[in-house]
Amino acid sequence: MANLSVSDAQACVLNQAKLGEVEVVELKAALGRVLAEEIRANRDQPPYDVSAMDGFAVRSSDLLNLPANLTQIEDIKAGDQPGKTVQSGQCSRIMTGAPVPTGADAVIRVEDTQLLPDGRIEITQSVQPGNDIRQRGEGMRDGQIVLMPGTPITPGVIGVLATVKCARMQVYQRPRVAILSTGDELEDLDDPFDPVKIPNSNSYALMAQVQALGIEPVLLGIARDDPLALRGLLEQGLKFDVLLVSGGSSVGVHDHVRSTLEALGVELHFWRVEMRPGHPVMFATTDSALIFGLPGNPVSSMVCFEQFVLPALRRMMGHSRLFRRMVTAKLAHAVKIRPGRTEFIRVVLERDAAGDYVARSTGTQSSGVLLSMALADGLLVVPAASSGLAAGESAQVQLLDGTFYQHESGMEVAA
Repeated sequence: MANLSVSDAQACVLNQAKLGEVEVVELKAALGRVLAEEIRANRDQPPYDVSAMDGFAVRSSDLLNLPANLTQIEDIKAGDQPGKTVQSGQCSRIMTGAPVPTGADAVIRVEDTQLLPDGRIEITQSVQPGNDIRQRGEGMRDGQIVLMPGTPITPGVIGVLATVKCARMQVYQRPRVAILSTGDELEDLDDPFDPVKIPNSNSYALMAQVQALGIEPVLLGIARDDPLALRGLLEQGLKFDVLLVSGGSSVGVHDHVRSTLEALGVELHFWRVEMRPGHPVMFATTDSALIFGLPGNPVSSMVCFEQFVLPALRRMMGHSRLFRRMVTAKLAHAVKIRPGRTEFIRVVLERDAAGDYVARSTGTQSSGVLLSMALADGLLVVPAASSGLAAGESAQVQLLDGTFYQHESGMEVAA
């Protein structure tokens, strides 16, 4: 089986990642989900012309000759309905959000007025019709489609859903994810301290990466290097929509994951990708599950999650923007690599005097040094055809911030 490029491996994974089923959730539990139905407005919003400011509702024609001294006839608060019509020479005090009374065609801010001793309102500034008035239906029209299927539910979307009184909505289900680490050398959190063991950081780093997407994974623990015990845990993991297996997928004599999975009837799609770190990454499927064999080195495991698992999970959740956002940054120092594999270098980002991003390595790039990932703002992507980049040269950085995503992976960058 030929080694794949990162972009080809991503395409292979996404070809197998299917959209989740639809379920109904309450508005209070909808944040972070993705809409699976269109949402329509149930009224004009605002339902009538309303004031955008605290001030006075006036007839703009009364302000052609200044100063204008107007008689206040009414005080209108938000929630009131005006009871009087504004005639020439008159005005009504009005609060933000209150309905504009009949006869008035503009609002003038209270800061631009002065109360005269006789109780009239002096105005020394003219305004155009419609000034500081939010027109009926400006926000949305009754029956208008305001949200489409595939819309991620953000705090702003929650506000729109509440505006149209959508207390329950259809969303795509979140995939069920299981995480399994492998290896006799691992020590779990609750195990007695053993200085010759390796702490099981991978399960918990992967757990956090999954949780950052709004999914609560199930930790299956540690599978020791015993094919029978491993088989039982893998059979349990295959009951989930996505199974992440950390370690044991390489070619060592005690690496039993790939052979055990094949014996369980999975379809192997690839098990090596031309990338560094993360070369020995595996992807397989069953009729109902995606299986990722991630490297045992902690940085490699996390980088592979970013490139392959994260886009798959987002597609299954209903998102259209599947990949981390890319930005362009200048290198603070030279980078030398061996050509042949796409390199992911952990970097911190700063701004120079011109406001441009500058990328600086977090230090050693060993795939076993987890601090290089913990300190990183992003992954600087060096194309497989490149032998390195000079100081000051521009490159693409894949942000590790969980806020922004984009439609394309951005891996096809020039050398």
